[in-house]
Amino acid sequence: MNGLPLAAVLFGLTLLAGDPAKAAGPMKIGAILSQTGALADYGPATANAIALAVAEINSAGGVLGAPLAEATADDRSEAQGAVAASQRLAGTDKVSAFVGPMSSAAFLAVASTVAAPQGLPMISGSATATMIDSLDSKGFAFRTVPSDLQQGAALAQVAHDKGYRTVAIAAVNTDYGKGLAQSFTSSFTKIGGKVTATVPFEAKQAGSHDEVQKAAAGHADALLVIAYPADGATQVKAALDGGFFNKFLLSDGLLDPNVIETVGGQFLDGVAGATAATAADSEGRKTFEKAYAAKFGAIPPVPYLDRTYDAVWLLALAAEKAKSTEGAKIRDVLRDITGDSGEKIGPSDFAKAKQLIAQGKKIYYSGAAGPYVFDAHGGVTGTFAHWQIQDGKFDTVRLFTPKL
Repeated sequence: MNGLPLAAVLFGLTLLAGDPAKAAGPMKIGAILSQTGALADYGPATANAIALAVAEINSAGGVLGAPLAEATADDRSEAQGAVAASQRLAGTDKVSAFVGPMSSAAFLAVASTVAAPQGLPMISGSATATMIDSLDSKGFAFRTVPSDLQQGAALAQVAHDKGYRTVAIAAVNTDYGKGLAQSFTSSFTKIGGKVTATVPFEAKQAGSHDEVQKAAAGHADALLVIAYPADGATQVKAALDGGFFNKFLLSDGLLDPNVIETVGGQFLDGVAGATAATAADSEGRKTFEKAYAAKFGAIPPVPYLDRTYDAVWLLALAAEKAKSTEGAKIRDVLRDITGDSGEKIGPSDFAKAKQLIAQGKKIYYSGAAGPYVFDAHGGVTGTFAHWQIQDGKFDTVRLFTPKL
């Protein structure tokens, strides 16, 4: 996903006095979230997921003996706004790490201009652009969501399953849009499909009939829209109003009830997409969703809340493992508390994790979205949900691992 507003969340953490193994000051995590702009629809629920993780960690005694504190800032869903917010968090608030940003463009900008130069680890639960893997972040950039290389392959399989043999693409002109369009095209071609046209559009300028008319020139079976909620809904409405398409595939950035409300559910039955997801009956997911519902009400069908929640847990566990709030030390142990070896730690197990760490035992975190194995680029792989809109709601058709 790409293009989000910047939210900065501070997590304060006071360390035990007199222990030289622990940093001298409180740990603060700056959360870069979306409050306005293209991804504003996802901001409130994402902020709730972070607040839930903070509350759970604090109820278990906090990290290194003190509670986490929270603060939020808005990056306006822009890379420039994200950089400004992260600079303020790093300079004024003295954060030790970042959660986010949510968008790929913002993530790339913060990683290269703030996180890597200042030695601050960052974990995004939603930045999916393929080019993040080529970023030289000095090992400080991580994400808990699979890249668009995998999402493109998953969307290609969904298109094939739906019987589409030709697909046109309308993609927002960002790292996210361009990378996912390329990934889908490559994967769809490999399985015998054909992309008849790829039409880029500028965010906040989407929806002219010229754009979807260009995409329709090849008479494709369906239109894949890669966008954020407002722009994507406008594209779909333009395609329907002009009679250019009546079958659609949607990217993860459009897994939003507001898209259905804007376009009209009666026009969207059968519209499908693919988003990184875990099994509904997995232990970590059930624990997370139950806790979220108890604190905030039913969990909304928007993507990556679980992965952002897990990002907070991973940073907190890493600080506990490192016995430090220093950014480089947190970075260096993140892989030590992930993987699949050692004693399993899940949501609600923070007190247990601290005890095991104090005993010198190996742990690994298997969170709301399952266990994580970070590759050399700080990325992960995972399963995807083939979802479909039916009767005005998002329904999961099946869970699968895309073939690259």
